[in-house]
Amino acid sequence: YQRRVRACPPPSHLFRMEVDSLFPVSDRAKDLKRRVVEFMEKNIYPNERVFHEQHSKLPTRWAIPPLLEELKEKAKKEGLWNLFLPDSAYGSGLTNLEYAFICEEMGKSIFAPEIFNCSAPDTGNMEVLVRYGSEQQKKQWLEPLLEGKIRSCFAMTEPDVASSDATNIQTSITRQSDHYLINGKKWWTSGAGDPRCKVAVLMGKTDPSAPLHKQQSMILVPMDAPGVKVVRALTVFGNDDAPHGHCEVHFQNVKVPLENMLLGEGRGFEIAQGRLGPGRIHHCMRLIGMAERSLSEMCKRVLDRRAFKKRLAEQGTIQRDIADSRIEISQARLLTLTAAQMMDKHGNKVARNYISMIKVVAPNMATRVIDRAIQAFGGAGVSDDFYLATFWVAARSIRIADGPDEVHRQLIARTEIFKYLSKL
Repeated sequence: YQRRVRACPPPSHLFRMEVDSLFPVSDRAKDLKRRVVEFMEKNIYPNERVFHEQHSKLPTRWAIPPLLEELKEKAKKEGLWNLFLPDSAYGSGLTNLEYAFICEEMGKSIFAPEIFNCSAPDTGNMEVLVRYGSEQQKKQWLEPLLEGKIRSCFAMTEPDVASSDATNIQTSITRQSDHYLINGKKWWTSGAGDPRCKVAVLMGKTDPSAPLHKQQSMILVPMDAPGVKVVRALTVFGNDDAPHGHCEVHFQNVKVPLENMLLGEGRGFEIAQGRLGPGRIHHCMRLIGMAERSLSEMCKRVLDRRAFKKRLAEQGTIQRDIADSRIEISQARLLTLTAAQMMDKHGNKVARNYISMIKVVAPNMATRVIDRAIQAFGGAGVSDDFYLATFWVAARSIRIADGPDEVHRQLIARTEIFKYLSKL
């Protein structure tokens, strides 16, 4: 069996060569990816268990393990910091395509993105501030976010309406003489449980009488403003995801200065579309990283374990699962890199359909690949002794976050049907 396997060429190596030729990137981007891979191997994978051990010994689940800040400082000193920002004045100056390769590597460990200051929702919020923030907003909020001194959350989804249709948002942002008054309930406000979270980017309604997509606005809300209350941390398949957290937050007569409005009243949808394009690339490439690591560990596991007098790797059903996983990961990667390349060359609007495609493909692919790995691990796969269960929960959740599958499929279908309208 070993001779038969060794006689085959290494497909992952050949595939990487093909990907490099299809999606060329700069030498600087290749070097940054190499350094991120080395940093992960040296500092992150060996410390995954240490992170959880430290967290379990803290007086509260909403405290930050010391290891996290230590590794962040180390990454910052090595220049592996804010790699997600294409604007070289604030970030690394990488294109969406170049960062996509690096983002995949970060996705292979749940807590890795924050180490490089490249974790959601901060990445999206920082992009909003770079694109749409005033100089005062950038100084007050963007700079400390870029330095990793504070964190942020994004308050959009609401418990009382179907928030997959953002026109349903009911939180009110009412202009007074010298301030805005905010009233409403939000939930799944990711990051609100973190003690370092100091500001929320909130979407609410400023003018219910305006055209449908001009009613919403986005505004910066300090988390310590009177009337802001973190009601509870929601659980995701029983996990509270501390110390990050996905929280229900109530805003009751919260006064916010007029200068905290982003871009202007009625421009919330405009900001949302600019924010979500790159963020969906990031989500998908991180999911591909999770799937890639899961498949790798699955292969090692089935070579190490025996059942019915032969290695699990020699079982036909296992081989089928491995083959299906490799096919699906490679398909998802090619589609996601194509979407990133289209964004770089033609902008978010032109790439919109591809962004919707990857947002459907990547999380569905990842849940299947991770599930196969869990099955191969047996009881160990669903335990906390390994990261597979955590990966699966994250992948399954992304099928809802940033727009559910159904909304993206609707957009894809409408785009496809539109091609034939003129022929009828």
